[in-house]
Amino acid sequence: MLTSTKALVLSKIKYRDHDLIVKCYTEANGVTNYLLKGILKSKKGPYNIAYFQLLSQLQLETDYKTNRSLQYIKEIKSYYLYTSLHTNILKSAITLFLAEILSYALQEEEQNTLLYNYIETTLQWLDTNETPSNFHLLFLIRLTKYLGFYPDQSNIEAPYFNLLDGAFQHKNEGKYIVFGENLTLLKSLLGTTFDVLNTIQITGKQRQAFLTLVLTYFELHLGNFKKPKSLQVFNDVFN
Repeated sequence: MLTSTKALVLSKIKYRDHDLIVKCYTEANGVTNYLLKGILKSKKGPYNIAYFQLLSQLQLETDYKTNRSLQYIKEIKSYYLYTSLHTNILKSAITLFLAEILSYALQEEEQNTLLYNYIETTLQWLDTNETPSNFHLLFLIRLTKYLGFYPDQSNIEAPYFNLLDGAFQHKNEGKYIVFGENLTLLKSLLGTTFDVLNTIQITGKQRQAFLTLVLTYFELHLGNFKKPKSLQVFNDVFN
């Protein structure tokens, strides 16, 4: 079936000698893998490899078949051209890191327009704003809303947060309990927006500790999730 869809590039791997398999998160069909035949052999093909930088925002025309594991692209164009996401060193580090997380976290092969729009618009915000240091923290916290385990804030005044239950609680009970600086930062992030994110002051050490906590939260609630390989490099850039 001929399908037109927006798509975000999550990953790409070489296949055989001259082919590429690109994993995308699409607006129409969720996670979709595309086989690009001969793209590494010739620059005169129907599409250029430059389109497929991580988290690029594309418009695809595809011959989509539900029973096929690898789909084919008939036409391609960029629908949003980044001005800084792939050239600014801090933003490039965020792009690499978040692409890997999204590749692990997004598994559904079905439409989820709200989730797609969230990722699309927040990446465009990052591209046009100059204070990215804490962007990934708020991005990941808000991402949980669309993945089904956003923190329950009904008892947000409580002095502890249980990662396993995803809820604030009044007693320090359980294996995965958050308190102290991490709890304060969690509450601050839950109460802020991207536009005023730069008002939250975090040291490199605090940022790294909180990110470890957030990744544990993802591991507890997503069965196939694993810590990204790019984590150490990412922490080196931001700490």
